[in-house]
Amino acid sequence: MNTSSKMEQVEVLRVELQVLKGEHRDLDHAIHALEVAGTADMLLLRRLKKKKLALKDRISQIEDRILPDIIA
Repeated sequence: MNTSSKMEQVEVLRVELQVLKGEHRDLDHAIHALEVAGTADMLLLRRLKKKKLALKDRISQIEDRILPDIIA
C-alpha cells in the first residue's frame, strides 16, 4: 500500500472517529436526561447503555488503528 493511500485511510478513520464520538456524547446526554426525569423505561435505558458501550468499543478500535501501541 502506498503512502498516499494509507494517509487517506487514516483520514477516513479520523472522520469516522469524530462521528462515533458525537453519537457517544449524544447517547450520554440522552441517558442522563432519562435518568434525571425519573420516568425512564429501564429496558430503554439498558439498551441505550449497551449501545453506548458498543460505540465506546468501536471508538477504541479505531483509535488503536490510528495510533497503534509501540512496544519500546
